[in-house]
Amino acid sequence: MHPSNCDNLIICRTRDVELFESSIAVLVMIADVWSCGVTLYVMLVGAYPFEDPEDPKNFHKTIHRILNVQYSIPDYVHISPECRHLISRIFVADPSKRISIPEIRNHEWFLKNLPADLMDENTMNNQFEEADQPMQSVDEIMQIISEATIPAANTNSLNHYLTGSLDIDDDMEEDLDSDPELDIDSSGEIIYAM
Repeated sequence: MHPSNCDNLIICRTRDVELFESSIAVLVMIADVWSCGVTLYVMLVGAYPFEDPEDPKNFHKTIHRILNVQYSIPDYVHISPECRHLISRIFVADPSKRISIPEIRNHEWFLKNLPADLMDENTMNNQFEEADQPMQSVDEIMQIISEATIPAANTNSLNHYLTGSLDIDDDMEEDLDSDPELDIDSSGEIIYAM
């Protein structure tokens, strides 16, 4: 292959990679909007939006409902019309027609009761400007920790459970080792066989 053809090939491949990477970034943002919608729905309804209410463990039905954007808000859940509108703009099958993050930030439901300091985009963007600086000083953190270690009134009977080490006496340790129905995995979590 002639060197000039290689140069063109490299340039084309570089452009393809750039297009691919920018497409991936857009897809991630679109998926983030959908995920935010699922999270919002779960917080409001207490269930997943695309599960079949009659058969929630049926994964195939869930996938079918996702692909067909089949969800409903139960009658017993009271959600404002503005919130319903936002959810309906998030759960859109065609990603190009789905609401964007900037549109969400300007949506009537999102802005309702939003604290004033979060409305100004400059304030919002500069809020965490000094990422290497803690939100509280070391002295403030130490003060909170020392206050948290002071027992509350009328808790004397619980103090031996809440303070000190959690030493397991020899008899209890033998019971744990000899119980075939009990498994203690490496994290220390106790798992009982069902």
